[in-house]
Amino acid sequence: MGIKDDAVEVRAQGWRTLAALHGLIEGELERSLQAESQLSVVEYTVLDALNRQDGWHMRMQQLARATALSPSATTRLVNRLEDRGLLTRILCDDDRRGIYTELTPSGSTLLAEARPVHDATLERALEQAQALPELAPLVGALPTLHVPA
Repeated sequence: MGIKDDAVEVRAQGWRTLAALHGLIEGELERSLQAESQLSVVEYTVLDALNRQDGWHMRMQQLARATALSPSATTRLVNRLEDRGLLTRILCDDDRRGIYTELTPSGSTLLAEARPVHDATLERALEQAQALPELAPLVGALPTLHVPA
């Protein structure tokens, strides 16, 4: 095996470790959010992303990026959340093809109720992952990651 092959294997192992950590966390969040708030992880992610807009709304393309969903899956998700009264759609004044989404008061309330469940579950899942030798280094690196604003 050459140096190039070694580098590929190192990256592949890193990706498998990241996927394992993601799977552990997402599974725990999915169970807790469904049980306590009747929200899926991706529904929580949408409500949280809209809440972080500080009174502004988001285009559907922005929501698709925030949730890592395809445009059609994002539309179906927004339909479900709109049917539940958790968000609303607004037509863009400048571009009639553009559609914005905005959190409703009911969506804000549900998000506020779900946030402690989310945060406690995330903390618990990270503690579980920290106890696994193969995931501990990645969990330890999380506090050092900074995403530009």
